[in-house]
Amino acid sequence: QVQLVESGGGLVQPGGSLRLSCAASGSALDYLGIGWFRQAPGKEREGISCVDSNSGHTYYADSVKDRFTISRDRAKNMVYLQMNSLKPEDTAVYYCATGVCNTLMVIRTSTTTSWGQGTQVTVSS
Repeated sequence: QVQLVESGGGLVQPGGSLRLSCAASGSALDYLGIGWFRQAPGKEREGISCVDSNSGHTYYADSVKDRFTISRDRAKNMVYLQMNSLKPEDTAVYYCATGVCNTLMVIRTSTTTSWGQGTQVTVSS
């Protein structure tokens, strides 16, 4: 399995920006897609963004579209999530995960999905 380590979370004021990073061990050939989930207290986990390993196509949930941008650096085995115009409702633990990108679910996981440990993002004044 691919090992994933997130970083970059923290406390930010509404309207601010953060960039999350996900370091992936192993080859990009080990997964079809990689992306981000988030889970707020008392809420279900939400797939918010995905990048296809082969095509580079990106996928976003409506809740983050036009505010968040996923990118990857294949040479460094890194995936990033640039988060702009942050809102209090973006407060959650953010997880990097492997899966299959699709327009309906954004990222579909399975029993072979690799998960990072999560990084807390808090948007508050």
